[in-house]
Amino acid sequence: MKTISENACFGGTQGVYSHTSTACNCEMTFGLFLPEEARDGPVPILWYLSGLTCTHENAMTKAGAQAWAAEHGIALIFPDTSPRGDDVADDEAYDLGKGAGFYVNATQEPWAPHFQMWSYIADELPALIAENFAIDMDRQGITGHSMGGHGALTLAMNLPGRFLSVSAFAPIANPTASDWGQKQLTAYLGKDETTWAKHDSTLLMAEVGFDGPVLIDQGASDQFLDLLKPEALSQAMAAKRQDGVFRMQKGYDHSYFFVSTFMEDHVAFHAEALYAG
Repeated sequence: MKTISENACFGGTQGVYSHTSTACNCEMTFGLFLPEEARDGPVPILWYLSGLTCTHENAMTKAGAQAWAAEHGIALIFPDTSPRGDDVADDEAYDLGKGAGFYVNATQEPWAPHFQMWSYIADELPALIAENFAIDMDRQGITGHSMGGHGALTLAMNLPGRFLSVSAFAPIANPTASDWGQKQLTAYLGKDETTWAKHDSTLLMAEVGFDGPVLIDQGASDQFLDLLKPEALSQAMAAKRQDGVFRMQKGYDHSYFFVSTFMEDHVAFHAEALYAG
């Protein structure tokens, strides 16, 4: 693992690191904020998964999350959204290829050799973090925006017991029924739609739900509402009687102005779960 940068931030440290990923077969970069409390021992961690076109840097610099994480003594990790490198497959469209990993393990060519983002986020990166930093891996929460909200919800529901809380900002909520999903799932996983179900938070909510609290914020003026399909997830949560809150935020769009506005609420929501008991 290489240290790219480390900066003092709200009493703690905002670092950027890179490492050779076995899962993605390339060099991967991530950001990690450690609060002051990490100098004295392991602290809880909140995962933030970013959306289409983003790298590790977008949320790290735009979401305003470090101030609230420092207040609660929580670490924040900002992984990248896809593999990177000259030999990594890509597409001319912004919503496929680099920057659009969709947090799945691709089985189809040309994506399979590198696009193993599920294994990277679920297995490889947690192990790296646990080995190198003062993180309490028994206290993890996960959140994300847009494509990252999709990833956060699907990881949380597919890995019972891993995360104590899950939240999302404007998640791609029903990708198997959306152009933001059908295209990518076909490309990465093939045409057999039975392989798609574990990557659809609405279907997962209806089938298994989440064994902890859920918080969803969706901008009511989001320009991508028809692609996100938030109503499907909201209905599934209600039908499942999920322990959770789904909020439509009047006047807000899909941008980081929206995310940063409600970041305090989300970090506090996770802190309550991570420090419960």
